[in-house]
Amino acid sequence: MKYRSAFDIIGPVMIGPSSSHTAGAARIGRVARTLFEKQPAKAVISLYGSFAKTYKGHGTDLALVAGIMDFDTFDERIPEALEIARQVGLEVEFITEDAVTEHPNTVKINLFDGEGKELEIVGISIGGGTIEITEINSFKLKLSGAHPAILVVHQDRFGLISAVTSVLSKYEINIGHMEVSRKERGDEAVMVIEMDHKIDDGVFAELNFLQGVTQVIRLVD
Repeated sequence: MKYRSAFDIIGPVMIGPSSSHTAGAARIGRVARTLFEKQPAKAVISLYGSFAKTYKGHGTDLALVAGIMDFDTFDERIPEALEIARQVGLEVEFITEDAVTEHPNTVKINLFDGEGKELEIVGISIGGGTIEITEINSFKLKLSGAHPAILVVHQDRFGLISAVTSVLSKYEINIGHMEVSRKERGDEAVMVIEMDHKIDDGVFAELNFLQGVTQVIRLVD
């Protein structure tokens, strides 16, 4: 991969011994929390590869749970994340998997609110605190978490992608990266759009109002 600056190699300001195993893990957890849009009641965290082998020694377990509770990479509460989770009623289960994945630092996070809402994401920590989200609810995609982004859940139908991008164009919002994923033709689909700037409440409301759009979630860096 190409690094944009020395800080991509050194890593972010963080609590923990490893940018990939700690800071990256916290960021994956925080993306999951943002997508879930609320504090979950339960988190099932499945670890693969290097994560599965070293997660306790490198504090990956603490970082993932801290991110799920919306702590940043430098939050001084990270070392107490498991105890804090217990105090706030967040049930956490860790599973170490033997399956071989494309990247050694891979984690699958399943979140539940106890009232029927569920979310599943798969993320990888690729070094220097940099991450990629590769699946959301079985939709294959690529989300870096490094730029302002929106996730648009919509019906797979003609003209909807154009409608979304037209709204962004109207407000002079430049798209840096965009992917669309669907499970079946005409079924539910997901757009992931990374942008140069955050969108304000007016743009957010206009996107939500588009016919065929069922949900818009803002992800900020």
